[in-house]
Amino acid sequence: MKWPEREGIVVSGVLSVLLLAWLGFFLHRSPRFPGSGLGAVFGIAGAVLMLVPLAYPIAKRVSWFNARITPHVSMKTLLTLHVYAGLLGPLLAIIHTGHKFDSWLGTTLTATMLLVVVSGFAVRYLLTFVAHEMKDKLALLQTARGDLDNAWWKLENSPAEMGVLPRAPVLTAAMASLGLDVRPAGPAGEAARIAESVADLEYSVRMHEFFKRWFGRSLKLHIVLSVILYVLLALHIGAGVQYGLRWFS
Repeated sequence: MKWPEREGIVVSGVLSVLLLAWLGFFLHRSPRFPGSGLGAVFGIAGAVLMLVPLAYPIAKRVSWFNARITPHVSMKTLLTLHVYAGLLGPLLAIIHTGHKFDSWLGTTLTATMLLVVVSGFAVRYLLTFVAHEMKDKLALLQTARGDLDNAWWKLENSPAEMGVLPRAPVLTAAMASLGLDVRPAGPAGEAARIAESVADLEYSVRMHEFFKRWFGRSLKLHIVLSVILYVLLALHIGAGVQYGLRWFS
C-alpha cells in the first residue's frame, strides 16, 4: 500500500473517531470536566495543536518565513503536520468539552472546528481523489474515441453493416445493462458497444468536473472557517483566563 493511500485511511479513521466523539453529546455529559485540572490539560493541548497547522499556510504564502523554515522542515512535512495536528487538536478539544455545550461561544467554536476539519478533508483528499480519477477517465476517453473513429471508419466502408446498426440505441444500451445483449454481432455491434462506452466515460468526466469544481470551493470555505475558528478560539481562551483570574481573586 502506498503512503498517500495509507495516510488517507489513517486520516479517515481519525476523522470518523472525531465525529463520533462529538455525537457522544447525546449519551454522555460531564459539566465539571472542562474546568477540572485534567480537562484544562486537554484544552491547552488541543489549543496548542490547533495552532500548529498555521505553520503550513504561513510558509506557503509568506516568503521570508518560507526561506527561514524550509531549510530545516520541508513543505511536505509541514503539510503532514498540518493534517495530523488539525485532527488531533480538535479531538482533544472535544474531550475537553466533556460534551458540555451550554454557552454560545463554546457551541459555535465546536461547530466551526468540525466544519474546518471536514472542509480540510475535502480539500486534501476528496479533491485529490477526484482529480486523479478524472485524469484516468480522460485518458480512457481519448483511447475510446480513437477506437470509435476506427470502428466507424470500418462501418463506412461496409454499407451492409451500416444497415444493422441499432435503431433505438438507448433501449439497446438499457437492455445490455440488464444482461440482455441484443446488439448485432460484427463491426456494427462493436461500434455500438464502443459508442456506449464513450458516452458513459463522457458522462463520468462531466460528473468528476462537477465534483472537482465544488470540492475546489471547499478550499475558500476552509480558509474562511479557519479565520473564524482562530478568532473564536482567542475569545474562548480570553474568557477562560478571565474566569480563572476571577476565581483566584
